[in-house]
Amino acid sequence: MSHVEETAEPAPGSLAELARRHGLRPAIARPRFPVYLRRLWERRHFVLTYATSRNVSRYSGSALGQLWQVITPLLNAAIYYVMFGLILGGSDRVPNYPAFLLTGMFVFTYTQRTATAGAKSISGNLSLIRALHFPRASLPLAYTIQELQQLAISMGVLLLIVVLTGELPNWFWLMIPVVLVLQTMFNIGAGLILARLGSQLRDLGQLLPFIMRTWLYASGVFFAIHDKVVNSAGLPEWVATVMYLNPAASYIEWMRDILIGSHSPPPMVWLACLMWAVLALVLGSWYFWRAEDRYGRG
Repeated sequence: MSHVEETAEPAPGSLAELARRHGLRPAIARPRFPVYLRRLWERRHFVLTYATSRNVSRYSGSALGQLWQVITPLLNAAIYYVMFGLILGGSDRVPNYPAFLLTGMFVFTYTQRTATAGAKSISGNLSLIRALHFPRASLPLAYTIQELQQLAISMGVLLLIVVLTGELPNWFWLMIPVVLVLQTMFNIGAGLILARLGSQLRDLGQLLPFIMRTWLYASGVFFAIHDKVVNSAGLPEWVATVMYLNPAASYIEWMRDILIGSHSPPPMVWLACLMWAVLALVLGSWYFWRAEDRYGRG
């Protein structure tokens, strides 16, 4: 709905004009953007409680409970290590390949799970949306916080494994929260964009696994980008640059730079992390807000 449409006077004699004259307002109307952000902040306790409760209930019926949030990426990493590290020889070309692979897996999984959950956050909660009035952005935001809570446990496991592979803690490890904050900002923005798209495009759920799988292979999770793209494949340098600027690859490379002493990505990935965080958060919030009054209808 454009600004002109929002401020246009209803036609004389119409039902809209009659309602306006008697002080009636739409039950669900999109507030101004600053007002919307303030209302979202006021619901922060609901967002945190909703995210925590979903984490508790997700594994409540399984024998191992919350351990699955660590076991799952570890099992995936073990499979990929056999495939890419041993069978395809990736471990011969990358120093400390176990830490290299696990860092990529844990960081990428955070974004992957957040994006996938965000795409279903509106379409999967229609009964809640239709029953209660609250900023709809609370739902994709809660899903992001839910995945962040799981990542906190996974990062503890990752740091332990990194130390066991020979990397020693140093002052650079203090930058880990900075990377995670920037990645969380990007994830929130991406989740908001996919939440709106998921509420309108029913086929997105079928396309998303293919998109995420392609993104996984394009983000250098299993291989060193420059070595594989330029040295092995003989492709131009700009192809590797484009792959480094991929947001998932940027956050992975920066985290590897912090945790693995022998890893040295191009300095541009730090700037890319900041750029993607701000761009995704601003555009995602604005894009989601534009359809606030249409979620749960139809």
